[in-house]
Amino acid sequence: MRPTMLTKVNALANTWTRRAIQKVVVVNGNPEMLELLESVLDAGHYDVVFVAETEHAYSQIKSNRPNLVILCLAIDDPVGFQLLSMLKLDEDTEPIPILTYTNEFEREDTDAEADDDVADFELPQAQRELPLN
Repeated sequence: MRPTMLTKVNALANTWTRRAIQKVVVVNGNPEMLELLESVLDAGHYDVVFVAETEHAYSQIKSNRPNLVILCLAIDDPVGFQLLSMLKLDEDTEPIPILTYTNEFEREDTDAEADDDVADFELPQAQRELPLN
């Protein structure tokens, strides 16, 4: 007996419903970026968890076990880099891909301004580790 088109469609639909929903955790995004990500991820039928503060992200990622983490990092934000390190050092979270981005932009300096910036540049002082939940 040859399968009918309806049988094939039903089999395909059952496969799609059995497929696990992809989870995404978005950490520390600004409102504009969150709106953009939400529209893109909702269109792809992803289960999205937004974490507003980086300090609470580690426990959320551990408990949600997402398929992807999207992390907004600022260059001068040690907590974001600490979170990134913790996720990659933890054997439970290490396999999770992490997409990082920043909403900072580089300005174009003139040569005179660039020389002034070099003269004013100081290395940041080492800080004690920051507690994450």
